[in-house]
Amino acid sequence: MTSRVSVFQITILFLYVGAAFALAYTRTSPGDDRLKQLLIAAVTLSVAAIAVHILMLHRAVMINGTFSLTLTSALSVIGLQLALIAAMAAFDRTLRGVSAILFLIAASLGSLTYVYAGTSSPAPLTWQIQTHIALSMFAYGLLTAGAIVGVLAIIQDRRLRSGQLSPLNRLFAPLETTERLLFGVATAGFIVLLMSVLSGIMFVENLFAQHLVHKTALSLLALVMFGVLVIGRQLAGWRGKSAVYLYLGGFVLLGLAYFGSRYILEELLNRSWG
Repeated sequence: MTSRVSVFQITILFLYVGAAFALAYTRTSPGDDRLKQLLIAAVTLSVAAIAVHILMLHRAVMINGTFSLTLTSALSVIGLQLALIAAMAAFDRTLRGVSAILFLIAASLGSLTYVYAGTSSPAPLTWQIQTHIALSMFAYGLLTAGAIVGVLAIIQDRRLRSGQLSPLNRLFAPLETTERLLFGVATAGFIVLLMSVLSGIMFVENLFAQHLVHKTALSLLALVMFGVLVIGRQLAGWRGKSAVYLYLGGFVLLGLAYFGSRYILEELLNRSWG
């Protein structure tokens, strides 16, 4: 297992980082004659990276035919989602710099997959709980991509206000495009998060006994914050730094809800759910 782990991790890092640098170069050097070849290379590397990532995750989360998602595997799942979002965003020329950054983060998260992978068979989970976990991870992955885009929007805004002009600015999409992407992700993430919360209320039994009350409370508070943001955007056209900070606040709460809960259960209480 150890030799396979090393090969998977090195392969993922190499492929994702290669795709990221190829895409970044196409944004910072638009006049280069090799752009078409670089784009082909970026597509090839990213597809290969995602395929290897999926294979590695399957080996990590399926132990003796039973689904098990550790803290590091959960981070790797988020990395895979970031890579998929990056691949789709790369079809828009102005978003290839954002895609490059997402690929770099996916590389770091993907390399965590087998760090703490267990070898013993976990307790089997019902399909209801597996559905809830899948929805939770999907929601958090979407909202993580949005948080990264939000941070990039803040950096871009500050650079423009301070008059910092350099080739690095070409990595950023136009600020309006960045904000549109952020709120699109926020809307999709809010819908999936709502489904996740509802599935948790319906499917997770003995909520108090499982020490998951704080997770539910934080998730609900984050859901409200994202809901307010989405409604404010639709009805009042909210935008700018205040809207981004509200998004990031909801994201931090959701991170505490999910990963804080997993840390308490797995590291402090030596328990696991999902």
